[in-house]
Amino acid sequence: MISNILREARIYEEITEQRIPASARPSFHLSSRVGWMNDPNGFSYYQGKYHLFYQYYPYESKWGPMHWGHAVSEDLLHWQYLPAAIAPDTLADKDGCFSGSAVELPDGRQLLMYTGVSAGGWQPDGSREEIQTQCLAVGDGMDYEKYPANPVLTDADIPSGSSKVDFRDPKLWREADGTYRCVAGNRPADGSGQILLYSSPDGFQWKFESVLAENRNRFGLMWECPDFFQLDGKYVLLTSPQDMLPSGFEYHNGNGTLCLIGSFDPERKVFLEERNQAIDYGIDYYATQTLLAPDGRRIMIAWMQNWDTLAIKSLRAPWFGQMALPRELSIRNGKLYQWPIRELDALRSGHVTYQNVDFEGELTLEGIRGRKVDVTITIRPGDEANLYNKFAVWFGQDDTYHTSISFRPLESVLKIDRKFSGSRRAIIHQRRCKVPQSSGHLTFRMILDRNSVEIFVNGGEQALSATMYTDQAADGFKFFAYGKVSMDVEKYDLDMDRE
Repeated sequence: MISNILREARIYEEITEQRIPASARPSFHLSSRVGWMNDPNGFSYYQGKYHLFYQYYPYESKWGPMHWGHAVSEDLLHWQYLPAAIAPDTLADKDGCFSGSAVELPDGRQLLMYTGVSAGGWQPDGSREEIQTQCLAVGDGMDYEKYPANPVLTDADIPSGSSKVDFRDPKLWREADGTYRCVAGNRPADGSGQILLYSSPDGFQWKFESVLAENRNRFGLMWECPDFFQLDGKYVLLTSPQDMLPSGFEYHNGNGTLCLIGSFDPERKVFLEERNQAIDYGIDYYATQTLLAPDGRRIMIAWMQNWDTLAIKSLRAPWFGQMALPRELSIRNGKLYQWPIRELDALRSGHVTYQNVDFEGELTLEGIRGRKVDVTITIRPGDEANLYNKFAVWFGQDDTYHTSISFRPLESVLKIDRKFSGSRRAIIHQRRCKVPQSSGHLTFRMILDRNSVEIFVNGGEQALSATMYTDQAADGFKFFAYGKVSMDVEKYDLDMDRE
């Protein structure tokens, strides 16, 4: 039996959704059904479909008491909204159902594990302490019943001196022997971040195992939304650090993403780091979560937004927040690679290609335009003896607007810039990264949806993501070369009606 709070949310979202035309949404990126969306939750494959839950406040297009929105898909591109899954309606989660994950139980039910938030005592500064605990709900893919013994993990289950206020985002999985594990983000006494490891024989009775990984004030402060898995012979820990400081071109100020690659010590139950890197080098990408698909692929999704860039869209809009395109992950040469899911290829139509276009200055190409397109660009020096100074492409472009990607080969710096995309707020509009390249040779693939761009560099060695709420009529592409450039361009339209 569902609570009145959840019933009211379901009624509201069903009615309000009808006022949002499909043309006002992204085409193949999942957006909030109504109201507000942030972190992906419970990304899983269950009963023949991909399930994606998300942090959700249906009543306004801004953050509020967190519910879990819910959608399903057979291909990770065509999404069907289901009724909101859970709402803040019990003592353990009365102030919010924060992020979490999902797994299928042996009896066929789906188990959700999430962070319950409840306000504690008043603080000297007049604020109320927020207590975060881990809770469970069990359901059939549509309706979920909260576990009567919630919460299953509390401040009694964290290391001494650690924060009960910053203890959240459990990522749950089932081991080959039928037992369960989860990792959760926490803050130790030094104010930095740490990832805690827990185990359970049945998914319901949990115990603390170890501090899996420690930040030690290296990458931001609190580590949110952890994920831990094996991939191509390595162990991978993904997390989203808050309050980062820049480190060259690898990490940027504010809220970022972090991938740690290494091994796992089963005796001490600790992660042994070998390499660190950003996950996404663009503007809008946070709170990653992965699943293991039935065909063995490790697929990652994330909130295609950033806490520092929320003002890009009006709070009066009927929805806010979208997910990034799901990406297939691999480890190559000890580094994380990511590539758009192969299902995207089935949407392609309207093929246009140009080879060996030699130019200097400004150029447009017939048939290269659109806001729902898949475009691959390869550039190289037009004169090997005289390296060009800069290459740029403007997209989402007309006489007023454009967003750009530019590359300076002498510095090996790739920059995304959306300051002319139509935003009327002084938020983050540029990000740069250093890309491996050889003498001005570079290939990158651009996936544009109505409100976003995702760029995959050198076969997925790096990725940059950004939202762009430019008028849809601005669909041009324009190319610039400061020096002689030879370029290949391949473009496909992306048609959701194409099967």
